[in-house]
Amino acid sequence: MKKLLTICFLMSVVGLSTSLAQSVSAPVTATATVAIPADYFTGKWAITILGTPNGDALFHTTLNRKDGLLFGELVDPSGTVPPIAITKIDEKKESIDIYFSTQGYDVNVELIKVDDVKLKGTLMGMFETNAIRL
Repeated sequence: MKKLLTICFLMSVVGLSTSLAQSVSAPVTATATVAIPADYFTGKWAITILGTPNGDALFHTTLNRKDGLLFGELVDPSGTVPPIAITKIDEKKESIDIYFSTQGYDVNVELIKVDDVKLKGTLMGMFETNAIRL
């Protein structure tokens, strides 16, 4: 039964990746004009999930801080998928874990600071994920 639930969960992650992958057109690159806030993780980010069965998936988020906690939502830039609420963000000095629910499953993206404008990590420990400040 546990294996069946794991397989169903993985299929739903692939389904999310499939719907997001359809909207990807070109990679996002950083420019020298990006303003870096004093609060590193706040701001606009483009998050790309690499190597899904249907190609790379891209979504945008704007992370804001209220009462000391980060919050935001994940948005498909093409508008074909409704925004996905971020349910929780665990923040450490050099990394964040973003949690959200899709198709009835809880999913997380772990992102680690690479430099002033880049993050790198994984979706559910399976798909390589990169983020770049917009």
